[in-house]
Amino acid sequence: MTTQTKIYIAGHRGMVGSAICRALQKRGHGNIITRTHAELDLTNQAAVNAFFEQEKPDQVYLAAAKVGGIYANNTYPAQFIYENLMIQVNIIQAAHTHGVQKLLFLGSSCIYPRNVVQPMAEDALLTGPLEATNEPYAIAKIAGIKLCESYNRQYGRDYRSVMPTNLYGPGDNYHLANSHVLPAMIRKFHLAKLAGEGNLQAIIADQQRYGEIPADIKTMIGLDAQAELTANSKITPQTSITLWGTGTPYREFLHVDDMAAASIFVMELEQAIYTANTQPMLSHINVGYGSDITIGQAAQTVAEVIAYQGSIEFDTSKPDGTPRKLMDSSRLEKLGWKASIEFKNGLQQAYSAYLKQ
Repeated sequence: MTTQTKIYIAGHRGMVGSAICRALQKRGHGNIITRTHAELDLTNQAAVNAFFEQEKPDQVYLAAAKVGGIYANNTYPAQFIYENLMIQVNIIQAAHTHGVQKLLFLGSSCIYPRNVVQPMAEDALLTGPLEATNEPYAIAKIAGIKLCESYNRQYGRDYRSVMPTNLYGPGDNYHLANSHVLPAMIRKFHLAKLAGEGNLQAIIADQQRYGEIPADIKTMIGLDAQAELTANSKITPQTSITLWGTGTPYREFLHVDDMAAASIFVMELEQAIYTANTQPMLSHINVGYGSDITIGQAAQTVAEVIAYQGSIEFDTSKPDGTPRKLMDSSRLEKLGWKASIEFKNGLQQAYSAYLKQ
């Protein structure tokens, strides 16, 4: 690959896609192709095929996906499996049809069974039942891996897959109805901090930027749950934030800039090295931070970074999700890559981006 290699990044406005764009641009790549959803609906096979026919990219980073947390996965299972399957099938088939030899598919750690041995190694795939709360999404991602492997086996393509652990950082989704655990914490604690300061103007600005504040969160931070949020709203600041679950599940968190660096590293590996360290029907590579913490510990760190002074409670009637999700990233480390952004420092970067985003 040279700096003039024509690279298509599907999902360039998403957290991972935008990080890959930034990383490639920093490396001097000036021939990056992108399309917004309004310009190209990736679930439309004819439109995707026409795009590849016109642009003829040399490489593809497939970072586009419909994503969300436990609530979103439970509420919209049909959309999660349908949209992700369609995006993956359309892009991978179009890439093959129009002669793209190299493609990188970005998956998810949720592909592994719910009760898999920790840390989760690549060969744990398809060895047990998935976590019920995100099974449709996980099945779509597994299908993406198998699509890449199948095109490699049948057509001799070089389509690779990387499986990130829980990601965070600039460009994250902070909508409280469908965000992941870490951005949801950041926003909840930030709103509680603003409420404690009586900063109604900043709360209104936050809602305009990141979406409607749900009724339960309004109540939690001392606002009238039923009333529209206006400049005349009253705040009775609360001293406690409640999070879903018990706080005991373990999660591994990786900064999205590390994920982008790992993605480019894997894409740029010599094909002989990649194939020597994978298997034709077990070709994906885990990308993790290397250690995990409990949700409760993560919450405490977020509170420190944001300077939230109240208490943190847990609603044990709500689901925890998978008990633990620690990636075995030894395959990637053996190849020469390891995460470098420490969790608290990464959170500080994420919160700074949140305030500016």
